[in-house]
Amino acid sequence: MTPATELASRTWRDLVGTEPMIIVPVGAVEQHGPHLPLDTDGRVAVAVARKAVATVDDSRTALVAPAIAYGASGEHEGFPGTISIGREALELLILEYGRSAMRWAHRLVFVNAHGGNAHAVANAVARLRYEGRDAAWFPCAFPDADAHAGHTETSVMRALAPSQVRDEHVAAGNTEPIAELLDALREGGVAAVAPSGVLGDPTTADAATGEALLDDLAGRLTAALESWTVDASGRLR
Repeated sequence: MTPATELASRTWRDLVGTEPMIIVPVGAVEQHGPHLPLDTDGRVAVAVARKAVATVDDSRTALVAPAIAYGASGEHEGFPGTISIGREALELLILEYGRSAMRWAHRLVFVNAHGGNAHAVANAVARLRYEGRDAAWFPCAFPDADAHAGHTETSVMRALAPSQVRDEHVAAGNTEPIAELLDALREGGVAAVAPSGVLGDPTTADAATGEALLDDLAGRLTAALESWTVDASGRLR
């Protein structure tokens, strides 16, 4: 990724008269089993945003902002390392971020890679749009993905940062359908249904699958940025 597409590497003079489109990765600091790093979601959001911005065809500058690293991860607080700021704080953070950034940016997209953030991100974007700001959100959702730290996320991390995958700790977790676990999850969080923190089977993960998943998702984000079709919930389609 060249500095030209990174907001953090710019100076204020670089941005005068540019009215850029800002892409903001949104992640979380939460357990991802004993084999993946706590910042897995943030890494995914950043990678997808960078891949998309590298290929987007936009008449104005598209820039990837520094990630919002923390999110709403209360369901993972049964594990050390998880740091959750909660939905209300995240919603306010996104809202005030948007109000500030759109004093000089013409469009703003939050690329969210943690499902627990979705409600807060969507609410904040809805408010920004109500206030007349051209903001949107985009979910880092992989087709047919298992729930957490399983085949899907481990494959993606094998592609992004293979040295960060602790191979000696890769083991299947709870592979029951997530629909059957919802009541217990709501009651006691992930720890109540998966002592290892894994919902899925990471033993089948491979880097080639992860790379293909990232490329597909980034391609969908690129197309969405170029078409700029925003639905009633503020989601970029």
